[in-house]
Amino acid sequence: MGTGERGLKRLIVTGDDFGLSAPVNEAIEEAHSRGILTAACLMVGAPAAADAVERAKRLSSLGVGLHLVLVRGRAVLPPADIPDLVDAEGRFDTNLVRAGFRYFFLPRVRRQLAAEIRAQFEAFGKTGLALDHVNAHNHMHVHPTVLGLMLSIGREYGMIAVRLPFEPTAGGGFLARLGRLFLGLWIALMRRRLDAAGIRHNDFAFGIGDCGRMDRRHLLSLLASLPEGASEIFSHPATRRWQEIEPEAQHFRFEDEFAALIDPDVRLAVTGATLTTFRGL
Repeated sequence: MGTGERGLKRLIVTGDDFGLSAPVNEAIEEAHSRGILTAACLMVGAPAAADAVERAKRLSSLGVGLHLVLVRGRAVLPPADIPDLVDAEGRFDTNLVRAGFRYFFLPRVRRQLAAEIRAQFEAFGKTGLALDHVNAHNHMHVHPTVLGLMLSIGREYGMIAVRLPFEPTAGGGFLARLGRLFLGLWIALMRRRLDAAGIRHNDFAFGIGDCGRMDRRHLLSLLASLPEGASEIFSHPATRRWQEIEPEAQHFRFEDEFAALIDPDVRLAVTGATLTTFRGL
């Protein structure tokens, strides 16, 4: 975002995991039509992706981005094409640290990772939707290898914006502060790479520390203290729970997050900022 716009409060409100299930798709459509949601992140290989695309085509003002799935999910390419990346059923590693080391150190894994990222960009392109932004499931695009592949491949498919997962926080013990310092160095590197590539990005992101708990109380608190600049608030709304929820998300309060996005008090509180999409930055 340009320095001349730093004094403005611009807000992107995003629903993640678009296409994961019918309840998620329903919530994103409703939260955009009746609430404050402005953008959604499409998982092109997810079970309800076709339904999500159909809904998105009815919502011309919804900014739809690509949510690259490279861990904790299914690949688009068949397992035979990427045997070092997925198991026999086409599932990625659920251990983010182990996956990250393999993506960084093993050339054959990096080649297969590049092929899968390209395949997901291709699948998004075939939907006919305008590409509003790109990010990755579990914020794996912070990983330098993943980000580098995103930047090199994404240019070919019209990528103009990327989520910067920087959430300003304070307090906590020594380990928490040390973790934020380490992550902060990675985020600073990511910001520099995005700026050098001319890729738009938000200044702040909210929803990381309270992932799965972005209810009415959390949204009202965030909106009351929203910083100047471009912020993104993201959540995981759904109209109800569904059977195939991944283990890591079993504690998510999907229905509460959906209710918050259409809450009248939340809609009133957001008037202090200009709602937009990544493309609008």
